[in-house]
Amino acid sequence: MAPVALVARLLDPPLSALQRVGGTNGMAAFFLLPNMAVFGIFVLFPLVINIIYSMTGGTALFLTDRTFVGAAQYQRLFDCRSYVDPKSCTDDLFWTAVWNTAGFVVVQVVFMVVVALVTALVLNRDLKARSFWRAVFFFPVLLSPVVVGLVWRWILQRQGLLNFGLYELGLTPVNWLVERNWAFAAAVGVSIWAHVGFYALILLAGLQAIPKDLYEAAEMDGTRPARVFWRITLPLLAPNLLVVLVLVLIRAVQIFDEVYVLTGGGPGTATLYLTQYIYEVGFASFLRNPGLASAASILMGAVLIVLTLFQLGIARRNEMRGKR
Repeated sequence: MAPVALVARLLDPPLSALQRVGGTNGMAAFFLLPNMAVFGIFVLFPLVINIIYSMTGGTALFLTDRTFVGAAQYQRLFDCRSYVDPKSCTDDLFWTAVWNTAGFVVVQVVFMVVVALVTALVLNRDLKARSFWRAVFFFPVLLSPVVVGLVWRWILQRQGLLNFGLYELGLTPVNWLVERNWAFAAAVGVSIWAHVGFYALILLAGLQAIPKDLYEAAEMDGTRPARVFWRITLPLLAPNLLVVLVLVLIRAVQIFDEVYVLTGGGPGTATLYLTQYIYEVGFASFLRNPGLASAASILMGAVLIVLTLFQLGIARRNEMRGKR
C-alpha cells in the first residue's frame, strides 16, 4: 500500500468521528485551529503586550518591574506647542521622525508606483530574453535589506565607487550620504531599487490577465497607443494598482533596515524615520523607554489602518460606480 493511502486510511476513522460530532463547521474549526493558534501567539498576544507596555513607564524591560502611568506616554508624544515645528515638542525626535516619514512616504510611494508600472509595461512587451530581464529586475527583492544597505553604502560613500567614477570622468564628487538632500534622495532611490521588482511583478500579472482581444480591436479601430493605455490598460489594471499602492504605502511607513544601514538616520536627523525612532527609544538608547516606543508604534499602526481603510473605501466606491 502506498504511504499516502496508508496515512489516509489511518486518519479516516478519527476524522470521520470528529465530523459526526462537530459537523461541517466543526471540521472547519478543527483545521483552522493551528493557524489561529499561531496567529494568536505571534500577532494578537504581542499586540496586547505592546498596548500594555504603552501604558507603563520606566527603563526596566520586564513588565513586572514597570509602573503603570496610564496615557502619560501618549501625552508626552503629543505635548507640542506646534506640531509643524518639532522643536516645540517635548519629544522633538518623535515629530522629526513623523515629518521625515511623511515626506519619504509621499515621494517614495509616487516614484515606486510609477517606476513599477513603467517596468511592468516594458517587461510585458515582446522583448528578446524577456525572462532574463524579468529575473534581473526581480533579483534585488531576494537580497537581504542589510546587504542592500551595505552594497549601496559602499557605492555612495565619500570614497565610494560612484564618486570614483565621477572623479575619473573629471566631474566633482558628491557627498551623497553627508548632505541632507542627497541623503534623502539616496534613501528613496535605494528603497525603490530594492523593492520595485516585487511590485512590478504584481502589475505584470495584471497586464497579462487583460484579454488580448481588446488590444486587437483597438488596433483595428486605429486607436492611438496613449488612448489605449488610458482607456483599456489603466482601468483594467486598477485592482492590481490598488494592491500595489496599499503594499507600497505600508512598506514606506515601516521603512527601516536598508536606510538604517545606509545612513544611520543621518546626516543629523535627515533620514530618521518612525521605525528607527521606535527601535532606538525602545532598545538602542542608553536611557531606553519601552513604554514610549510602544506608544509610538501603536500610533503608527493606527495610522496605517486608517490609510488602508481609506484606500479600500475609495476602491469600493469606484467599483460600485463602475457597476451602475
